[in-house]
Amino acid sequence: MNPRSASMIVAGAALCVVLSFAATRARGGIFIGDLRQKAFAARDVAGGTGVTLAFRDRYGWLTRHPILSGGKGLDAATRTRVAAAVAAVAGIGGVSWANEGDARASSLHCQDDVERILETRTIRFGEASTRLDPSSDKLLGEVARALHPCVGSIIAVTGHTDAGGNAKVNVALSQARAEAVRSALISRGIPGDGLRATGVGAAKPVDGLDPGDPANRRIEFSVLFTAPVKPTPIDTPGPE
Repeated sequence: MNPRSASMIVAGAALCVVLSFAATRARGGIFIGDLRQKAFAARDVAGGTGVTLAFRDRYGWLTRHPILSGGKGLDAATRTRVAAAVAAVAGIGGVSWANEGDARASSLHCQDDVERILETRTIRFGEASTRLDPSSDKLLGEVARALHPCVGSIIAVTGHTDAGGNAKVNVALSQARAEAVRSALISRGIPGDGLRATGVGAAKPVDGLDPGDPANRRIEFSVLFTAPVKPTPIDTPGPE
């Protein structure tokens, strides 16, 4: 191959890359424009007047991880509702508030919501099994909806057992049950990279309960710390 032909091939390849990049940016603009309309509509329905949604990161790249800001006059419940409504829009990859204080308040609020949901009900499993009881399906759906505003935070899913039986087996069982709940939440739209499953066996009984009391068999959720989702360049959303 002569040098001229080689240089033409290189130039042609470079042109293809440039055209492909330009086409991606153009399609991305259309996609984000449609996503923005839907997100603002969801914000309005949730009562988020005054909340601004930014679909570009600090480098100017389009992103499907909008940053929420403003709405200072809104109460915590409304701000949580707005974040959840925007995050629920098909194509949105996750949301975060413009500063850590807002996101932390939202995270703490959703943890309170989950705790209230589980005050009188328990996520159940088969006897000595990691298989979720069908009766827990609806409850897990409620938990997932309550956790949705926490997307961008690290959420701990901790399994507990009572003190009956072998201690090592209890730890393994509680770990496997926490993993089962984690998988169930992922299937309900909670990103797996923010969920941490841990089993502690009977090491942490409920305050005031005998370690052998069956009521110690439980799953607990807690927001470890706020870590807002970092916006990334636009990518194609996966299949729904």
